[in-house]
Amino acid sequence: MDTNERSHLKSGQHIVSECHSSTAGQTQKMENGHRPAENKRYCSSSRRHFLFFFLVVGVMIFFYSTNLRDMAQEWNPKRWMQNHSTKLFFPFRKQSINNTNRSKTEPKAVAASTGFTQEAITAELPQITSISPTHEPTTRQAPPPYVSPGPYFVEYPYEYQFTINDPHKCEQEKPFVVLIVQVAPRNRAHRDIIRSTWGTEKLVHGQVVRLFFLLGMQTGDDAQQVHQQLLQESKDHHDLIQSNFVDCYKNLTIKTMVMLEWLHSFCSSTAYAMKIDSDMFLNVPNLVTVLLNAPRTNYMTGLVAHGGKVLRDLNSKWYIPWNIFSEDVYPPYALGLGYIVSLDLTKKLIEASRHVKALYIEDVYLGLCMRHLGIRPTDAPDGFYFHVFPLSYSRCDYSRIIATTTRENMDRVQIWRDFKKSGRYC
Repeated sequence: MDTNERSHLKSGQHIVSECHSSTAGQTQKMENGHRPAENKRYCSSSRRHFLFFFLVVGVMIFFYSTNLRDMAQEWNPKRWMQNHSTKLFFPFRKQSINNTNRSKTEPKAVAASTGFTQEAITAELPQITSISPTHEPTTRQAPPPYVSPGPYFVEYPYEYQFTINDPHKCEQEKPFVVLIVQVAPRNRAHRDIIRSTWGTEKLVHGQVVRLFFLLGMQTGDDAQQVHQQLLQESKDHHDLIQSNFVDCYKNLTIKTMVMLEWLHSFCSSTAYAMKIDSDMFLNVPNLVTVLLNAPRTNYMTGLVAHGGKVLRDLNSKWYIPWNIFSEDVYPPYALGLGYIVSLDLTKKLIEASRHVKALYIEDVYLGLCMRHLGIRPTDAPDGFYFHVFPLSYSRCDYSRIIATTTRENMDRVQIWRDFKKSGRYC
């Protein structure tokens, strides 16, 4: 074969052209010095090469498409989470809550540590809907489900946004103190109990008191249904704040930092805020009385723990590995059952969080941030004001406290009615 014929055999397209030209006119081939038999062998060989070439290409396409299908079936985030025993843990990240062009913070580099096995949370987050009293709801797709590489690994997968919000309520009403109850999305019963008991206290000693409930995103098969119920609840009561982190115990630090972000962005004219658990009894008049005589800056109070030991028992709910926190004793911190901060501290604590390694124990973490700021929490004026263990009900005792945990079987609505009836407390 000459040079042109060799080059034709290197390309299927050229082989087809050559075969078509040879079958179209044998006379021309004879004139060029090719015999018919040689032409037939040449075209037969060319056809075999042509068929072989397309057979190879077809096999390659088949295996390639099969692998793609297998990969698509294998890489299913929801199935991946179901097959991995790691609990979702979203740490807090500095965010632009009001969608301005505030600068983003760089992620903190924090070590991972293995501990006890965590259950996997397997459901995808529902769509994110931002609610405003003056604007129509807007919908955007929620981020994909996230799986943490370890129970104590603190990282920043994306910036948290508010999926339910009433951003103007605080500035419009200008409350003296804002009460923020951290509660699970499904726990409508606790919210309704609070709304019908101490949450009814709106004006105390001439001071405006405002109540909000803070929650994250529900997971599970009913996540979308729960989210729709929350949207309706928000329209009915205008007291819900929801952000797009997974709502679970290990994310309480995230919940608390999101709370501080919200207060800083939307309640700047408020003097104080109190974070309180949903199973608490709160004596709002006593709270306001204390705050009327409290400092307006660098103030945090509650039931302050001093010399709290760091627990290294793997079976403890509050276990902390050495490589996450190497000290034996925590700095002073106000227990998370209910603590009060002056509003100037919200911005300072947010700033401190950029420099302090995060812990999932939220009240301890705030204590670490306070130490970074060089500010000590203030002990309550009376040691009887806060009770971490449930205080048995009596009108006299409850009239002297600010907050106490309650037993699960206590009828808090009936207790409230008895507490608020006329007559002397003691």
